[in-house]
Amino acid sequence: MKIYQMLIGGQWVDATSGSIFDDINPYTGELYAKVAKGDAQDADRAMAAAFAARREWAATPAIARAQILNKAAQLLETSRQEFADVLIHEGGGTVGKVMFEISQTVDLIETAAADGKRILGETFHNDPTKLSMTVRRPRGTVVAISPWNFPLVLSIYKVAYAIATGNTVVLKPASESPVIGLKIGELFERAGLPAGVLNVVTGPGSVLGDALIDDDRCSFVAITGETVTGRHVAQRAAAKLKPYTLELGGKNPIIVLADADIEYAVKSTAFSAYLHQGEICMSADRIIVEKPIVEAFTEALAGLVAHLPVGDPSLPTTFIGPVISDNQVKKIDDHVKDAVGKGATLLTGGTYEGRLYKPTLLANITPAMKIYYEETFGPVASIISVKDEKEALAVANDTTYGLSAGVITKDLEKALFLGEGLQAGMVHVNDGTIDADACCPFGGCKGSGIGREGGRYSVEEMTEVKWLTIQKTKRLLPF
Repeated sequence: MKIYQMLIGGQWVDATSGSIFDDINPYTGELYAKVAKGDAQDADRAMAAAFAARREWAATPAIARAQILNKAAQLLETSRQEFADVLIHEGGGTVGKVMFEISQTVDLIETAAADGKRILGETFHNDPTKLSMTVRRPRGTVVAISPWNFPLVLSIYKVAYAIATGNTVVLKPASESPVIGLKIGELFERAGLPAGVLNVVTGPGSVLGDALIDDDRCSFVAITGETVTGRHVAQRAAAKLKPYTLELGGKNPIIVLADADIEYAVKSTAFSAYLHQGEICMSADRIIVEKPIVEAFTEALAGLVAHLPVGDPSLPTTFIGPVISDNQVKKIDDHVKDAVGKGATLLTGGTYEGRLYKPTLLANITPAMKIYYEETFGPVASIISVKDEKEALAVANDTTYGLSAGVITKDLEKALFLGEGLQAGMVHVNDGTIDADACCPFGGCKGSGIGREGGRYSVEEMTEVKWLTIQKTKRLLPF
């Protein structure tokens, strides 16, 4: 049994209090590791280390920063199994999911390395007597708070771009997936990142998160998490006028119009709804289908969902692994029972064993049910029948969230109508709701968050704009 320390100022250290906490394997329920349980004192130590390293790192040439990032990407590629084992046994990810996550992370680090070498400003030519321009500078010290569901890639979105743009970082991984956060620290240490540029503290978010955000040395906050947590972070940061990005929850629709290829639509929907047990902010849990095909579509989807392999996430054949915690199982089951009790039709699933919740499909959903509005974050999806694309749009937008949406149709005019009308930060036509590209803006609107991650969008978030002028001639003054 390994006991993991925190990374602060280039040193692996215990929590100041000496406390540790248990990290549980969600599939077996057994102890996976013991991890240092940090508190406000450890947050202070990490912020001090990051703050002390910030000037030297900001002055490091972009090409040197890129070399370290590319080295980290290479090391991750050659350490795939090491990282995969953690993602499977700590986070409950299936083999397919974690290998996809690792590949995506390698691409993201390499993209951040390239983007860090082209941080662009502008020049303005409205006054011939002066040179007028904008320059971008690192914000300083970034607090990065990451979730447990895609803990590697969603940590790297923050860490890699903060490093690439000349910031130092304190990473606070989720308490359900602390080891993968510490492995990120190891990865960059092996890649040659100077001490203090990346620090990783582990422990309760209610203690560490508040201490890190409140610290005057924190310049920027980037979080992926639940919407309730995001609101708390925003209030905390705003109280000190600190900028932030929030990548939060979703209640994502996939709209299937009557002209769709049903077989393709069913497969796209199943992938979007049940990948990683539906524990993805982009998961499609509202399936909105035009009436002419709803019966055929429902029958085909229910048949596919009923046969999705459920079980040990370390087996390559498993598609549905364990839900992260017992509390989450209870929440999922409460949503299902509430819906059925209020008239929903249970097409398949609705049962569980331990933390293995069977993939579940419901029909006849109404706004009276919790599952209509609340984020379930599990392997549960609901079919809603509509008469046309206009009603589909109204139903899709009837939510406080606005992260991702999918539209499946062969009609270009309807695709554009829905693509432009959907209240979501990301809309994918003739695809499901789950997609990501290291170069493209990832994020949502409404209750799904503020700001964007990826490519030049991360560069803009992680840097400050400064207007700089140089007079070519003496300025005319009134005295």
